[in-house]
Amino acid sequence: MSAGSSERAPHAGSGASYASAGVDIEAGDHAVELMKKWVKKATRPEVVGGLGGFAGLFDASALKRYERPLLASATDGVGTKVDIARRMGVYDTIGHDLVGMVVDDLVVCGAEPLFMTDYICVGKVYPERVAAIVKGIAEGCVLAGCALVGGETAEHPGLLGADEFDVAGAGTGVVEADRLLGADRIRTGDVVIAMASSGLHSNGYSLVRHVLFERAGWELDREVPEFGRTLGEELLEPTRIYSLDCLALTRTAEVHAFSHITGGGLANNLARVIPDHLHATVDRSTWTPGAVFGTVGELGGVERPELEKTLNMGVGMMAVVPPQSVDVALATLADRGVDAWVAGGITDRGDRTEAVALTGDYAG
Repeated sequence: MSAGSSERAPHAGSGASYASAGVDIEAGDHAVELMKKWVKKATRPEVVGGLGGFAGLFDASALKRYERPLLASATDGVGTKVDIARRMGVYDTIGHDLVGMVVDDLVVCGAEPLFMTDYICVGKVYPERVAAIVKGIAEGCVLAGCALVGGETAEHPGLLGADEFDVAGAGTGVVEADRLLGADRIRTGDVVIAMASSGLHSNGYSLVRHVLFERAGWELDREVPEFGRTLGEELLEPTRIYSLDCLALTRTAEVHAFSHITGGGLANNLARVIPDHLHATVDRSTWTPGAVFGTVGELGGVERPELEKTLNMGVGMMAVVPPQSVDVALATLADRGVDAWVAGGITDRGDRTEAVALTGDYAG
């Protein structure tokens, strides 16, 4: 305001501040203090320093043991599943979903996840809530064998409601160049092994929420006999993290490719690792999808093709292996508590246009 203005100056101390704009720096600092103990659990020997710096540090000299290390990078979020966590008031599992979405994209090429960073955006910082989210991320990193080296919590008043939040993360992994997995390794006669999902994982929740809440009018506390628990508990089931299982598989068996079954469904994701001259057939009769998939289909009148291109239908990861590796691959996964089975195989493409075909009907 200019000195010649006839407007009255505001009283001292009544000017705008970050706090009056809705950003609470002290609450953010308190959240950092609360999350520190969880971040400390998600570490590796290569991590340098602790939480609080401007950047996370990772000792790259550990990569000297590689002949030609390739760094792999992935980033993702958990989509509208965060709305379920918000409505349930349960914040310490959504981090598992975030880690799973990131590290299992890394391991598809054979990369070992090394470290992750996270980004949490909230309408209002509630320190205990933010710390609970970070707790889940840290626990997920432990399950994935990677470190949580840093992150950011941003308060966005006016853009998000006080109870609203979103999470995203980025991860880095490493793989030896001559052990890189992918389409160029796949051969005719290879076998497709499916690994069971823990449920919906973190994809298709816009469809799921539309069907169950808007069309069917179900509430999160509804007891669903087919699920053996409430609707909310079923929908909040954390994404299974496969990275250590897949890495173990590469050590015990010959693996040509992995496919992480996320948005787009089983066929579309498997197609991403099938070379142009080959074709994958997956037999639905080799497994029974969990009850939640049928419930969404029936309540919403969702046809099978739409379900299959939106949801994982009970398969969270697939491995493509040569025939001689099938038995040891299944045994390795069984030893690690992963439900897995032979779901299909690889043949020449011929005159077929699609890379993947789902055949038969689901068991049960």
